Amino acid sequence: MSDQTQMTAAQSAASKAAVMNQVPGPEISGQSPLHHADFPSLAEHGPQSGGVHLREHKLLGHLTLRCNPNNAEQLAAVEQVLGVALPLQPLTSVVQGDYSIRWMSPDEWLILVPGLETFAIESAFRDAMPGHYSLVNSSGGSTVLELSGDNVIELLQKSVPVDLHLSVFPVGKVVSTLFAKTTVTIRRLENLRFELVVRRSFADYVWLWIQDASLEYGLVVEA
Repeated sequence: MSDQTQMTAAQSAASKAAVMNQVPGPEISGQSPLHHADFPSLAEHGPQSGGVHLREHKLLGHLTLRCNPNNAEQLAAVEQVLGVALPLQPLTSVVQGDYSIRWMSPDEWLILVPGLETFAIESAFRDAMPGHYSLVNSSGGSTVLELSGDNVIELLQKSVPVDLHLSVFPVGKVVSTLFAKTTVTIRRLENLRFELVVRRSFADYVWLWIQDASLEYGLVVEA
């Protein structure tokens, strides 16, 4: 087999790469890593006022993209699929509707999308992206917690070794750091509102930590 034939065969195989829909059918109920905490009941029957508010954004699609930030064709393909350009500045993020993208490293981005759209987006990437790249669906491996409120900064100061002053941590900034004794990815959504991407295996630990660390402020769980 000639080199040209081998290359054509490899390209054909790559174009037919299997993409599996990881979302089960409607007959199976999806559960977040914090399903056992029963946040809907806590939101309804728990405290309605406090200095820290918590909400889980569960069952989102989590896609890790690795590609060449200097490849104009790849950047254009991403924008075609998601409707927004990749953030190329370190520690930044962009949002377009229900889609959000976080810069994780010089050639890596974390993309969050509505869970039921994940398979369609994966398929669109396979059709649109040229060259060498990696797209990994890790949706079941993490959950997203939103923290806000008048005392959210004080709570986070107990938990992370990061300077949270607006002058160095503006809205939209993203960092991966320690939260207590685990790792999270933090994004600032507003002055007093933050997002934590938490690994599934540590979600319960982070939930328990937040309960304890917020005792002096009061914790409100939102549905």
